[in-house]
Amino acid sequence: MSRSVARRRSVVRLAAAAVACAMLAACSSGTGTGTDSGAGPVPPAGSGTGTPASGAAGPVAGASAAVSAGTATGPSSAPASSAPATSARPGASSRPAAAPAGTRPAATRPGARWRPRAGLTWQWQLSGTIDTSVRAQVFDVDLFETPASTVKALQAKGSKVICYVNVGAWEEYRPDAGQFPAAVLGKGNGWPGEKWVDIRRTDVLAPIMARRFDLCATKGFDAVEPDLVEAYTNDSGFPVTAAHQLTYNRLIARLAHERGLAVGLKNDLEQVGALVGTFDFAVNEQCAEFGECEALVPFIRAGKPVFHVEYAGAPAQFCPAVKKLGFSSLAKREDLGAWRVTC
Repeated sequence: MSRSVARRRSVVRLAAAAVACAMLAACSSGTGTGTDSGAGPVPPAGSGTGTPASGAAGPVAGASAAVSAGTATGPSSAPASSAPATSARPGASSRPAAAPAGTRPAATRPGARWRPRAGLTWQWQLSGTIDTSVRAQVFDVDLFETPASTVKALQAKGSKVICYVNVGAWEEYRPDAGQFPAAVLGKGNGWPGEKWVDIRRTDVLAPIMARRFDLCATKGFDAVEPDLVEAYTNDSGFPVTAAHQLTYNRLIARLAHERGLAVGLKNDLEQVGALVGTFDFAVNEQCAEFGECEALVPFIRAGKPVFHVEYAGAPAQFCPAVKKLGFSSLAKREDLGAWRVTC
């Protein structure tokens, strides 16, 4: 398994009983034991509370892409044994039909989207019932598994809420999986039920992603975290180039912005320079572990946050360096439950 596959975000595949839950129900349980959870108020997330440290202005070192892998395999592909034992996936959920592609919910206000600033605190939870008692200015949670009521509850506490969406892979357990024609499904990456999609086929993928972002907006999310935006660095089964990836990533950003949603660049370190002006924030996994954090400094220089997690090593080992860079960093377990330790 490649490093990029091993460092892929982990989320929970629901058990058979939970699959029967309605989309707006909290289908899985579990609360966090993070050291900083608590029900107290948090500062508003409209702007950052910290300023980039002087270290953020240093030269940007060359970096290899931090590829968050993600392919979708068909029902019979991708061996189940290849996924890390600690990893899980979100399961299928029923949901109301999304708005037609190209439409925009009336509640959205293009041009007035959230513009996050560097220094915001955050929580990233993609498995278990969302622990709304965690004190964080920003929450990043799954589109399909998080009900609108949870989004509203977090916003009532002063937090902004990011909508996690996989834009680079087909997932057989998603309610709109049937909308992806076989012609755009590529190789699996070892995660059961997933395959890379052919990002060159924007004629097919743009309407699907537009409907997903419509659902983000309808639920009241403030932003989108699009995952798997580095097909060009993986063996996806298609001859995808860096130029194709730039075109697709810019399309994804445009679809989000048209719906009044901020949008983050997930990993894809090799294209930070080309995309920092297009995206509103960055999300990164394990840049400290792999010595790649300097590649994200352009976001900090632009006053935009870098939401960063590490899965290995004690916080004392990586926090001093990333705090100096101005990152919003967490220690997380690979299941991405509620547990966290902040830097």
